[in-house]
Amino acid sequence: MYRIGIDVGGTFTDFTMIDEDAGTVHFHKVPSTPHDPSEAIAAGIGQMLEQRGVSPAQVSHVGHGTTVATNLIIERKGARVGLITTHGFRDVLEIGRQTRPHLYDYSVGKPPVAVPREFRIEVAERVNAAGEVLTPLDEAAVRAAAERYAQAGIEAVTICFLHAYRNPAHERRAAQIVAEVMPQAYISLSSDVLPEFREYERLSTTVLNAAVGPKMARYLERFLQRVRELDIRHEPHTIHSNGGLMSIATVRQYPVRTCLSGPAAGVVGAAAVGRAIGSPDLVTFDVGGTSTDVSLVCDGRPLFTSHRQVAGYPVKTPMVDIHVIGAGGGSIAWLDDAGALKVGPHSAGAVPGPVGYGRGGQEPTITDAEIALQRLNPVALLNGRMPVHAQAARQVIEQRVAEPLGLGMEAAAEGILRIAAANMSRAIRAVSTERGYDLSRFALYAYGGAGPLHAAEVAEECGIPTVIVPQEPGTMCARGILLSDISFDFVRSEISLASPDNWSAISAIFEELRAQARDWLAEERVDPALRACHSAIDARYEGQNFEVQVGLDDTGPGGYAEFARRFAEAHEREYGYTVDDRKVQIINCRMQAVGQVVKAPLAPRHVGGALDDALLGRRQAYFGAGHGWVDTPVYDRDRVPTGARFTGPALLEEMSSTTVVGVGHQASVDEYGNLIIRLQGGTHEQDR
Repeated sequence: MYRIGIDVGGTFTDFTMIDEDAGTVHFHKVPSTPHDPSEAIAAGIGQMLEQRGVSPAQVSHVGHGTTVATNLIIERKGARVGLITTHGFRDVLEIGRQTRPHLYDYSVGKPPVAVPREFRIEVAERVNAAGEVLTPLDEAAVRAAAERYAQAGIEAVTICFLHAYRNPAHERRAAQIVAEVMPQAYISLSSDVLPEFREYERLSTTVLNAAVGPKMARYLERFLQRVRELDIRHEPHTIHSNGGLMSIATVRQYPVRTCLSGPAAGVVGAAAVGRAIGSPDLVTFDVGGTSTDVSLVCDGRPLFTSHRQVAGYPVKTPMVDIHVIGAGGGSIAWLDDAGALKVGPHSAGAVPGPVGYGRGGQEPTITDAEIALQRLNPVALLNGRMPVHAQAARQVIEQRVAEPLGLGMEAAAEGILRIAAANMSRAIRAVSTERGYDLSRFALYAYGGAGPLHAAEVAEECGIPTVIVPQEPGTMCARGILLSDISFDFVRSEISLASPDNWSAISAIFEELRAQARDWLAEERVDPALRACHSAIDARYEGQNFEVQVGLDDTGPGGYAEFARRFAEAHEREYGYTVDDRKVQIINCRMQAVGQVVKAPLAPRHVGGALDDALLGRRQAYFGAGHGWVDTPVYDRDRVPTGARFTGPALLEEMSSTTVVGVGHQASVDEYGNLIIRLQGGTHEQDR
């Protein structure tokens, strides 16, 4: 049987197929179809099955990562949303937190409010922080609001009442009334989407869930239909932001949880590979067509967060801690008003794409610079399936960048790449050195279609000694999907002081959450033998504003001592100190439900022969002003033998990507097919 992983990116849609019996891995890649991402999915699956002679009946699992929800939020193309909230709180969404991430930059504004004020309607109701009803729900006002929304053509309705995380009765009754008046509307309740305190983040997350819900549901239906038309019997799963898989039914209910769908899969896959090869500490470096995603893997585990923004809007759901910047292969190089060269965040995307792709692009991009310097194949990509227009790429750089700045073509193209590398390096430092991590003990794990092109320069700038490039790096996110388990996170806010005396109440909450987790896993049809639950508490010292997350093994009546010890360790790691005589406040209790998926093992990959057998030819490639144009060997990476060692410069081409090995860099291939690049003085964990 075969398992298929799919990652829908902004420029390409990537596929990985694993033979469960033999452990062999097959890769495929097709251009994305932004108008309907399911078109590229269907085309790619069909091509891959045909090329490998696999029957649809042999497919036992399909997992997919999607950027649909993220793009709807970024492009502000979600559904029209109406909000019903507690009297006096209609403007919470607009007031926000009054934080200014760019305090001195007056050109940076807040994004438009997700729900216009005319569609934010207050109703009389009130529940206090203990969950007690102070004012009954005004059902007539809810009905009137729904009737108004129906007349205005509103597609989705958000219901968010104060303290509904403690008592959701009013929200649920309001939802029943709205459904009676608007049977076709998508209804999103804050007590379902995010039952936590902090009303602004809860409201923002619930509104975004409603905004993306209708279009996400239509996309999922098209996706399911195309999978059925291919005669694949398995019901697909979708990866969500915490790196786990959800059924299509769960995604329909909580689409906001897919905001980091594909990137999270890549980090999960990188962590699995890192553990297998003895490199548990990684900086994941995923460069695609439109963005660069970086994250940290420590001791073989990705780092997680429950606080982030998507296009300026707070989204508070558990997710892999990924820092995203607008720097990808399609990022456009441009001159600002002062004549300074900038790169990104605007992207040429899949359509029209870089000029060198010949699809109508008119602006110079990072990819065009790589083509012009012949680091990328100037003839064709994707194993010859995509022709490259190298002369057009050189011309657009000369006309739009070199001539206005008085530079030669090489200097202009190198300038584009150096600016891109600087932007990428800043993103890496944001998740590492700025948080107290020493980059010299990490390896840069480079993937995505463009990650291996930039990895060596970025590693040098960041002081990272080693670069690891997996096999077919452009499909790493699709591969990571096949290494992910089914999972979902449940949370309950319980603001109280931690002490041995009240620990029994905390233990009871975890029992309720565990029951919720078991019920959800049963709905997902997970075999009881493959179910697991992981517990954690968000806690802080009394008087602090933000929490640290404390993982727990023992949530029973005797678990307080373990919690106290682990909280001190977590606070020391996060902030560098502890306050032994300060009381500790519990904020949220969390339970992650996990349904273990049978995964094909990471099998060693042996390729015999000599390095010269993999030589495709030689071409002139530009390696910066210090080296200029260098006659460079070009290798077919699929044929580079296991255990091979060589010194750069070198270019390694494969279907999904090209790897640049810099002048003087030492490269080798390990038993799993990973390319290990050591910079001057760099070592790899396996060599220590």
